[in-house]
Amino acid sequence: MSKMAELVGASRQSRANARTLLDVSLKTSSDVVALANDLFAIVEVLDSSAALRRALTDPSRTSSDKSALVRGLLGSKFSPAAGELIAKLAEMRWSGPSDFADVLEQLAIEAEASAANIAGELDRLEDELFALSRIIASNGELRQGLSSQQFPLAARQELVTSLSKDKVAAATSRMLAHIVSGLRGRNIESTMSYYQSAIAARRERVIAHVRTAVSISDSQRKKIAEVLAVKIGQPVRVNMEIDRSVMGGVSIRFADELIDATIVSRLADAGRALAG
Repeated sequence: MSKMAELVGASRQSRANARTLLDVSLKTSSDVVALANDLFAIVEVLDSSAALRRALTDPSRTSSDKSALVRGLLGSKFSPAAGELIAKLAEMRWSGPSDFADVLEQLAIEAEASAANIAGELDRLEDELFALSRIIASNGELRQGLSSQQFPLAARQELVTSLSKDKVAAATSRMLAHIVSGLRGRNIESTMSYYQSAIAARRERVIAHVRTAVSISDSQRKKIAEVLAVKIGQPVRVNMEIDRSVMGGVSIRFADELIDATIVSRLADAGRALAG
């Protein structure tokens, strides 16, 4: 599977911060599908203008200047949620002009994957994209047709949709449309692989890895999932691990957070406090 771009320097940290901002936007958005559509559309705007990409990543311009530029150019064309997210991304530091659009593409894919998760279609989305990617990989003429800009976009979208013998999930249909229209210089195989990688990254943010010294009940597992779901505004899956070294309590790794309430952790904290 094609991995997401290996960012360096300021862009790496900005991507991490951008994903956190997306979490907030997803929780507060009343229409996640519309938010995703807006983000994909803004990627197209950035791809069409090298001057805009340079302006938004120019380290000599102030953060407020770049944020104002975004609001002036894009504010009236897209939803307030999308406009505010892009404005905050513009305030960040980026190592290169293309990094901004690349990270925004990842956020758009993750937003669409979140919409699938909310609709209970995330597993189906991943399965259907994988199945379609195998079909495409096994047919050279199909790969060429879907990768060629010489064919009208509508024809390519109709072709990729027709590959599925059964009706695909609504989330899959939307994602396929974005894939075919968003090659961004890649071939269809690389694009589908990239999307699958970004979807997997979003799934990791809705999986809670829970470590306990002893097994917990189904009701306790459900309670953990419910509490974390409230935290992010969408369903959460709980993966359990029995770890005798935990020594009481529970350790939860969720998204970029570690919620550690174990005896070992508390003793370590106390030791550091005494040493200080």
